[in-house]
Amino acid sequence: MNGRGKSDGPIVPKNPSNEGSGAPPPEERGEGRGPAKGNPMRRDRDRTPCRVPLQQATDRIRQAAKEDRTLRFTALWHHVYDIDRLREVYFGLKRKSAPGVDGETWRSYGESLEENLRDLSARLKRGAYRAKPVRRVYIPKPDGRQRPIGVPVLEDKIVQKAAAQVMGAVYEADFLGFSYGFRPRRTPHHALDAVTVGIKTRKVNWVLDADIRGFFDAIDHEWMVKFVEHRIADKRVVRHVRKWLSAGVLEDGTWARSERGSPQGGSISPLLANVYLHYVFDLWAQDWRRRRASGDVIIIRYADDIVMGFQHRADADRFQNDLTERFREFGLELNGDKTRLIEFGRYAAQNRGRRGERKPETFDFLGLTHICSKTRQGYFTVRRKTARARKWARLKAIYAELRRRTHEPVPVVGRWLRSVYLGYMRYHAVPGNLGTLWAFRDELTRLWRLRLRRRSQKGYVTWPRMTRLARRWLPYPQVLHPYPDQRLCVNTRGRSPVR
Repeated sequence: MNGRGKSDGPIVPKNPSNEGSGAPPPEERGEGRGPAKGNPMRRDRDRTPCRVPLQQATDRIRQAAKEDRTLRFTALWHHVYDIDRLREVYFGLKRKSAPGVDGETWRSYGESLEENLRDLSARLKRGAYRAKPVRRVYIPKPDGRQRPIGVPVLEDKIVQKAAAQVMGAVYEADFLGFSYGFRPRRTPHHALDAVTVGIKTRKVNWVLDADIRGFFDAIDHEWMVKFVEHRIADKRVVRHVRKWLSAGVLEDGTWARSERGSPQGGSISPLLANVYLHYVFDLWAQDWRRRRASGDVIIIRYADDIVMGFQHRADADRFQNDLTERFREFGLELNGDKTRLIEFGRYAAQNRGRRGERKPETFDFLGLTHICSKTRQGYFTVRRKTARARKWARLKAIYAELRRRTHEPVPVVGRWLRSVYLGYMRYHAVPGNLGTLWAFRDELTRLWRLRLRRRSQKGYVTWPRMTRLARRWLPYPQVLHPYPDQRLCVNTRGRSPVR
């Protein structure tokens, strides 16, 4: 590893898991011999034994970053252009992902994989690699707006993901426990569990649901580079980060230079977003909580979605004002339409009832609506159900695909619908949401019947037949996730579950 003159000797980490950040990232490959001359490469070969050297190199980086939080790494780029790492990243990409501006697909690149990887590694080593513009596409959001997504070329995906693996090993030692987005072994459900447990176990009476306006498009490039340089002094890494940020966007055949922002869709963008908010928000918010708060404060951040709980209204108001000023210094802005401060918590219903007000408001976080509720025994709890906008947006998208598949055989449509339905269930099947899932299944059955009836003028489908089809292809909903306090207790292993 070559930070401050440290050698590449073996460093055995005491604990590969960073405090509050889960286990290390997925395993990576090590060096391996290429195929013999004249023998075709087997793409389905077992690559697991070759991952050990690369994993050890990543572990050494992670351990050094953890032991010295002020260490700046001066030689990391050789880990990125390692041909075995590039090969491992290639096989980890999605096979059917959309091509970039050069039209190169995963399959076409793999037809001469070893030759392409050797050429890519050589260009990265000698500094001849050039980042290409991303292709801009738009996907619909639940509120009807369009979300811009950047589609990089395949080689940029490979290099960015390799760089993200190496840089992530450094920053995982720094990221705080309440940051959950785009991190190894951390899922949206871990963030959802932290919100629920924090509200139930801490003195939370007010919830600030904060949203950053156009965060990925508002990242300041100069500040981003300065934040990267806090830990990485390898000029080659910093230079390529600049290349990816300023590569530009190609939309409708017109190229536009990127003065700000990091396009969503790139493999490096999630890591850079976390680095940016780590310095702009996480460290500042933690210091604010320790120095200025007069009561309990909980913080949960998933990418640019932030939920905070406060014991006192005065703390919440003061924090929101200070956060607005803090964001303004770094080119960010709170979205006034989505940022809300609501009374929420154990005593919210009682206090509002005493003032003659309606029941507490709800807030949405990561696709689930959070509601003040009570258990059958009368104890306070936070009930979660699928956000209404998310549910109907999903049904609308499914119906559009059903229309396209109107004349396909029923078993073919049934298999597709089952996979979509099970994928929806795997995310939303949390305790307390079973009624919403049953309603989703019923609506899905109704939409399918509507399309079956449109197959012909005599295509009447009785409800008994539709019930049989639904029973065959759409399993009954069931809870798939444990209760938040159970899962969070297991994951933290005795450490404080809420920060």
